Amino acid sequence: MARLGVIDLGSNSVRLVVYEPKPADETKPFRTLIDEKKMAGLAAYVSNGVFTEAGIKRAESALGDLLRLADNLGCSRTDIFATAVLRNCANSDAAASAIEEAIDHPLSVLPARDEAHLGFVGASVGNSLTAGTLVDIGGGSTELTALGPDGDHAGASIPFGCVLAYANYVRTVLPTPAECRIMGDAFRREVEALPNKDGYRSGRLHGIGGSVRAVAKMLAAVSADGVRPSVIARGDLEGLFDLLQGDAPTFAHRAVKAAPERIHSLVPGMVILRTLMEELQAAEVVPCKYGIREGYLITHML
Repeated sequence: MARLGVIDLGSNSVRLVVYEPKPADETKPFRTLIDEKKMAGLAAYVSNGVFTEAGIKRAESALGDLLRLADNLGCSRTDIFATAVLRNCANSDAAASAIEEAIDHPLSVLPARDEAHLGFVGASVGNSLTAGTLVDIGGGSTELTALGPDGDHAGASIPFGCVLAYANYVRTVLPTPAECRIMGDAFRREVEALPNKDGYRSGRLHGIGGSVRAVAKMLAAVSADGVRPSVIARGDLEGLFDLLQGDAPTFAHRAVKAAPERIHSLVPGMVILRTLMEELQAAEVVPCKYGIREGYLITHML
């Protein structure tokens, strides 16, 4: 059976997922075979709004390795898309063209609205998302999508993600309480500036992407039973901040076990999520298993 590869060039990681299509009448029209990730930290290669030559070389290296892996795994087709790290830089077109030429493979830079819609399509696999707001906290941006009975509606892209927040506001590895407050205030200003903020208010948020999953993993790491929660309540999130402030060494050791590749971006992601819950008056966040890569697969490749 054919194998299809999707490579997501993100602000923090570059990820290849290999899928095998399944019959169209099944609830989930694919089977995930391989999930390979390279932590590239590309957001750190944006200087004065420009994606640097060093960043381009790093992206080329990661993509080249993953394309070879996809070929070795027998993928009949492999698509690459990029999100905020290339979309929001001043030299987006030139950087994307340079990467395409170096790897000899097409690269699509997703518009923010398309990224939000693909996230909704992926999150809907196995779920009925009829109300609420979909949240995707990425490395370089945070996407909001308003949901209704007839699908996804308005979308907003906030140029504030967990990796950029770490780079801009954190001096060491774990943020101090003061740095958390500064990050939260800065992100709050971005949310308050949204022209249609009220359209995203909801008691329930649906979360996709690695940042929300990392928070769920961290909650499992500090819980007595070690079980990852299906719902993240505001009190659960506040408990993590209490642990960070009251016993930072224990928090750090648990974080290394829960999400070692996100040790630097975990707390900034927590800050963004907490601020969103406050500003959008949400009582809970439901982590979704699938997201933008699966949305891309369904809409562009199946």
